Amino acid sequence: MVDHVPVAFRGAPPPEDPPTGDPAIGDPATDDLPPEEPLPLPRRHTLVLLVGRVTTIKLAFWAAVTGFELALPRVLARPFADRFGWSIAFAMLATALALGWAAWSARTIDRDAGGIPRSVATIATTFAAASVVASPASIPLLLVELRASTDGCPGATTCHLEPFFLWVALFAVGFLVIPAAFAASLRKVNAE
Repeated sequence: MVDHVPVAFRGAPPPEDPPTGDPAIGDPATDDLPPEEPLPLPRRHTLVLLVGRVTTIKLAFWAAVTGFELALPRVLARPFADRFGWSIAFAMLATALALGWAAWSARTIDRDAGGIPRSVATIATTFAAASVVASPASIPLLLVELRASTDGCPGATTCHLEPFFLWVALFAVGFLVIPAAFAASLRKVNAE
């Protein structure tokens, strides 16, 4: 009967070898690895990339919510009160997807422009792009919600205020929350 079974045969990983080489000279095992390059500082191309990404996310958010609000009465032919829960659910789903997309997009490194580092310039550009895009892109949704506020009301007057509150909440998401998620997810600049 074998008394001694090597560690590698018992299912455990083999013990690690101690580092070799002089620490002052460098470890020959790691000398072949390329050094990590720092992210480039914001340039015009980087800021154009940032504006393009934020604008795309926000326009997709507004288009998705507006399209859903336009299609909902045709797909679900019920009174406004029965449909409004679906509007809220889709708005929450679209918000979650836009926030996830913003966080992912802020950290993605472009082959040509590099990464987008967190700085005063990039954060200010994020919110400036948001203010330019958020206001006009939310107008079609406001018009759709204006129509929804008169749904089933006598004399085509507004008897439902919920669509306006939904629009205000979605405007805040597009104007503040999505850009804030993008800005908070930007890579920190190494101060070396």
